[in-house]
Amino acid sequence: MASNGTFRPATSVSQEVRVAAIDIGTNSIHMVLAAVDQQLRSFSVLITEKTAIRLGERDPETGDLTSQAMERAMEALRHYQQLAESHGAHAVVGVATSAVREAGNGRQFLALVERKLGLQVDLVNGREEARLIYLGVLSAMDFAGAPHLILDIGGGSTELILADSQDTRSLSSLRVGAVRLAQDFGVHGALTAERVQFLKTFIQGMLEPAVCKVQQRLAMDESPVLVCTSGTAMAIGSLLALRLGTTAQRLNGLRFGLNHVQELMRELVTLELEQRRQLPGLSERRADIIVTGGLILETAMELLNVQEMVLCKRALREGLIVNWMLRHNLIVDRFSYQSNIRQRTILHQARKYGVDSERAERVARHALTLFDACSHDLDTMIAEARELLWGAAMLHACGRHISSVGGYHKHSWYLVRHCTLLGYSDTEHLILAALVRYHRRSPPKKRHEAWLSLQDANQQRCVQQLSPLLRIAVALDCRPQAVIERLDVALTAKSMTIQLTPFPGANVSLECWSLDNCRAEIEPGLGRNLRVDVVEALTTAAAG
Repeated sequence: MASNGTFRPATSVSQEVRVAAIDIGTNSIHMVLAAVDQQLRSFSVLITEKTAIRLGERDPETGDLTSQAMERAMEALRHYQQLAESHGAHAVVGVATSAVREAGNGRQFLALVERKLGLQVDLVNGREEARLIYLGVLSAMDFAGAPHLILDIGGGSTELILADSQDTRSLSSLRVGAVRLAQDFGVHGALTAERVQFLKTFIQGMLEPAVCKVQQRLAMDESPVLVCTSGTAMAIGSLLALRLGTTAQRLNGLRFGLNHVQELMRELVTLELEQRRQLPGLSERRADIIVTGGLILETAMELLNVQEMVLCKRALREGLIVNWMLRHNLIVDRFSYQSNIRQRTILHQARKYGVDSERAERVARHALTLFDACSHDLDTMIAEARELLWGAAMLHACGRHISSVGGYHKHSWYLVRHCTLLGYSDTEHLILAALVRYHRRSPPKKRHEAWLSLQDANQQRCVQQLSPLLRIAVALDCRPQAVIERLDVALTAKSMTIQLTPFPGANVSLECWSLDNCRAEIEPGLGRNLRVDVVEALTTAAAG
C-alpha cells in the first residue's frame, strides 16, 4: 500500500483496485474505502468511517492545534491506516482542511503524521477543497445539463459552488462553520430571538460575497438546484426525515423545503444542549453544533432564494477518490473536462499575469526535452515531477507583471505561491513555486523563504534536480522570436551535451553566450559539465 496516493497499474484491467481517502476536518476525520473497477472506470464505496476529534478546538491564545486534539487525530489516523491495510488498499490519499491550514502549527502536525505513520496528507486551500467536493457530488448525481449549487457546511468553513456537469463556474470557501461559530460566539444553550437574529446577520455578512458571485454567473433564465452535503446537512436531513415520516437511513437524494428547515430551526434554537442530545436521529456529538450549522443552512437558502434542497451523501472524500482516478487515467466521459484541470489552472494564471504564451511554451518544450533525456537519472520521489517542471516553465516569467527588471523571479515566486492552483496539492504547489524562484540568478540558499517553505528533503531534492533544467530552458530563450528548430541532449557520466539546430539563417550565438553565463549555477545541480554544440554552424560553442 502506498500512503502518498501513488499507484502501480494492475496487470489486468479487470482487477479491482482499492483506494482509501481520508479527510481531516475541523470537527471530524472521515475515511472512505472504495473499490475502483478499472474496466468499468467506476468506483463503489465499501467502508465509511468517522471519528469526531474536534481539531478546531484550538488554543485560544495562540490559535495552534492543541496537543490533545493532535493526539486524538493521530490515534484516529493510525486506526484508519490499519483498517485500510487490512482491506488491501493499494493507495491512501489524504487531505487536511480548514482547522489545519489556519493553525500556526498545522504543517508541523502533518509532518508529524508523516514521520510517525508514513502517511502523506496534503494541505488543501479552500477553493481546491470546493473543487474536490464538486467532484464528489458529480460522481453521485446526474446534473442533466442544469446548473447546480453545492453547499457544504463544515466545522470551520462553508463551501459554496456553482457548477454544471462540465465544470465549475464559481468556487468559494468561507470562514464560517458550525464549530467555529459555536466557539467564537459561545453558542451552547437555548437562544433568544435577538441572539438568533444577531447570528443570522453575521452569517449573512460572511456568505454575501460568495452569493453575489454566484448570482453574477447565472443566466437570467437559469434556476439552479441546491445540493447540500456533509455533516450538518445530513444531520438536519435526518431530523426532518423523522418528522416527515421518511426512513432516515435513506437520506441521499431526499428533498426538503426551506419552510421545513425554518420550522425545525425555530424549535432547535429554543432547546437546551441536554434537550438536543435527546433528539431522535441526532448524534450526541453533533448536538452542540447543530444550531449553528442549521442557522448557516437556513441563512444560505434564504440568501440564495431557493425553496428546496436535495441531500447528497458524497462530498470531499469521494471527490478525493474521483481525483485519484482522474490522475491515473481511470475516468473518462463526464469527468473528461476535469481531468485536465491542472493544465487549465496553470494556463489561467499565465493569462492572468500577462505571460507571453509563445515564449513560455518554447521554454516548456525545451524543459521537457531536457527532463526526458535525464529522467533515468532523476529521483522518483515526486511522481508528478515532469508536470511540475512544465507548470514552472509556463509561469516562470509571471513576475514581470510586477516588474520586468532585476529580481522579477522573486515576484514570480510570490505570485505563484499565493495564487490558486486547482488540482495541485500543497506540496506540489510549494515545489512549483520554488522552481519558478530558482530559474535564474542565485541557486537555493538556506536563508531564502522559498527554500525554507519546502517541508522536507525530498521536496528540496526535487527542486535541486529540476531547477537546472529550467535554467537551461530559460537561457535558450533569449529573444522574442524562435531561433532553435531542434534541441537534442546527450548524456555521459561526466557531461551533458546540448545540441542546437537553428532555423535556416538563424544565429544562436546569443543563446550559447546565455548558457555560458549561467554555467556556474547549472553544472553543480546537474552534477555534470555542460557542453553546447551547434549543428550546421561554422563554429562550435563548447566549454567545460
